[in-house]
Amino acid sequence: MNNPPLFYMEKLWSPWRSKYIESFKSDEDKSKCIFCQMTDLNADDKDNLLVYNGELAFVVLNLYPYNNGHLMIVPKRHTNDFPNLTKDEITECMDLLQKSELALRKVMSPHGFNIGANIGRVSGAGIEEHIHFHIVPRWNGDTNFMPVIGEVKVISQDLLETKIKLLQAFKELKN
Repeated sequence: MNNPPLFYMEKLWSPWRSKYIESFKSDEDKSKCIFCQMTDLNADDKDNLLVYNGELAFVVLNLYPYNNGHLMIVPKRHTNDFPNLTKDEITECMDLLQKSELALRKVMSPHGFNIGANIGRVSGAGIEEHIHFHIVPRWNGDTNFMPVIGEVKVISQDLLETKIKLLQAFKELKN
């Protein structure tokens, strides 16, 4: 539309996203929380997407990433209440966000990042019962016609290949 009226707004639809969000519906039972089930995993195990396991939080690759290298930083304690996080939990999560950015810069050389948290279903939280923080690497030109026209997001690297590279980067950051 060349000159849309002032009230005109383009809308893009992604019905697959609502199916993804609905797939995580559960009660407050911690045994059903996907993040609580990850707290004792070993990052060196190739059967999971855990990249780093800290004392109070961990880093995991997103199984349904928005971009290559999309990581989530998750406090181990089951809560969805951001103000309820302790100072130690917040400190470790923010430290892991910094380390994640450094590791992603080393491994993937992105041009920028989106960092944030979706708190509550209306904000887009797919797993609303357990707070977590996202760090999504971004590149110039990484948004293209594929999601809009083809209803497809192209992720050009295997998650386990990405994990192996990030594991090494995190190990180097520990020193």
